[in-house]
Amino acid sequence: MKKFYIIGFILLLFFDTFGQTSFKLTALSALPFEVSFDWLVRVFSYGWAYLIILGYTGAFITWMILLKKAPVGPAFAASHLQVVTVMLVSVIIFDEKITFTRMLGGLCIIIGIVFLAIAEQKLQRKS
Repeated sequence: MKKFYIIGFILLLFFDTFGQTSFKLTALSALPFEVSFDWLVRVFSYGWAYLIILGYTGAFITWMILLKKAPVGPAFAASHLQVVTVMLVSVIIFDEKITFTRMLGGLCIIIGIVFLAIAEQKLQRKS
């Protein structure tokens, strides 16, 4: 079962990160933003727009499967790890900088997930 969780959360992280990265690539490709039909056509003329749908569909399906088996608290917390993976991918793809505040936020997310995992293990031992 542990292997199921690990593979599931890796897939969830992949799909979430892929979807959000594709979203930003689409937004950058379709600049300048304007509220018009032409802009909407421009958005969907880039392949990234369709990859957004693929990424978010994969994340949704993976999340639904995980929710059937994984404890909700740790699963919900671990799903937020994508904030960290998107930040790391953004450094590579978009040349963004990791500021002290972003690093601290990412560290808080990781620490929170670890604490929830430890608490879940203790609860499982008691039952």
